[in-house]
Amino acid sequence: MPLVLFYPHNPINSSYTLNYMVQQLEESLSRILTHVYPVAGRFSESKRSINCQDQGITFIKANVNYQMDDFLQQARTNFDLQLHFWPQGIKNVDATNLFTIPLMVVQITIFQCGGFALSMSTAHPAIDGWTSFTFIYEGSKVCKLGISAENINFMSFNLVNIFGPRDISKMFKPSAIFPGKRLDTKLVAKKFVIDEVSLLKLRDKLTNCNNSGVLSFKPSRVEMITAILWRALLHASQAISGKWKPSLMSFPLNLRGKLKYPEAYNPFGNFIIEIPITFEPKVTDMALQDFIILIREKVQKIINYCDVASADDVVDMVANLYNESYGGREWGANDDFEEFTCSSLCRFHMQEADFGWGNPSLMHFGSRHNQVFWLYSTQCGTSIAVQMDLKENYMDFIERDQDFLAFTKI
Repeated sequence: MPLVLFYPHNPINSSYTLNYMVQQLEESLSRILTHVYPVAGRFSESKRSINCQDQGITFIKANVNYQMDDFLQQARTNFDLQLHFWPQGIKNVDATNLFTIPLMVVQITIFQCGGFALSMSTAHPAIDGWTSFTFIYEGSKVCKLGISAENINFMSFNLVNIFGPRDISKMFKPSAIFPGKRLDTKLVAKKFVIDEVSLLKLRDKLTNCNNSGVLSFKPSRVEMITAILWRALLHASQAISGKWKPSLMSFPLNLRGKLKYPEAYNPFGNFIIEIPITFEPKVTDMALQDFIILIREKVQKIINYCDVASADDVVDMVANLYNESYGGREWGANDDFEEFTCSSLCRFHMQEADFGWGNPSLMHFGSRHNQVFWLYSTQCGTSIAVQMDLKENYMDFIERDQDFLAFTKI
């Protein structure tokens, strides 16, 4: 799961040589790994555990014969250019070599002007978005402030006290969704900024009791944006295929802070669940509030359950969610439905990842493996940006969809 941050040359720090900056980054990574020690290990051949023998991570230094200003000018309209800054070699990772490669690869690519791209890719089975982004954000403070190894303490490793080793081989049905849903068409990415004023007007309209408000709760920005995007994508699907298709929206939920166990507050690892939210077109169209209600009810039901559930209950819940959707005959084995993922990164501080040379001016997420939209806060912090990874014909439709464009700004 690659992430790229672009840092323009900062004249204020012109006294720092590039060699000094790279050295500081490398040394801070070494100190962090004494705390986040599983990252320096390797998967066992069974891929069910990590052997922590201090093998380390891969750190790559590269140069590009280009000015960052010229690159940024082009990259804002052509997102594919940013893919060139993924860490080298990560596209060659598959199930056959997973146990021999590092869990993390970091690459710093230096431009002619002195700006640089910092990219990181992590093994998703062991490292989720919270772990990756916390590693970068807290790591930036370690680098900038020179924090010593013994004072680094930003995530815990005691989740095993709750979820000890167990045999789950018979709990999950064989995967039905992935073989049938491999995307054989090119995915393109584009970025849109959601207009905050338009969102607030929509919320007022949906909740205003004096104006026949249709919602009894105040929807969040993420709920509203997800509903707007999902409905627009289903309109695109109907226009392309000529019919309304059932759809499954995967909604990753970070379980940290949602369980009754204190050990589950900030643990290292992959501690998310994919909540499947299903839409069945019993009518030809649905109003926006219907999608908001659908999202709220499903997600809130899971959150409420996790608040009181035991560890065994949580494991059973994850298995049941998977078996009913991704592993089930109705959804997982059915090619004739639309699958999307909405991943909200709005609470992560990626815009503030300052290693001592300023904040990043551009970010890029994702791996272009499936249709995803990523939500994250803009640099000013008052609006939400959306990076969409979509099939080309879907993107063409979205860019002309007036209902969607009414909520965006240039």
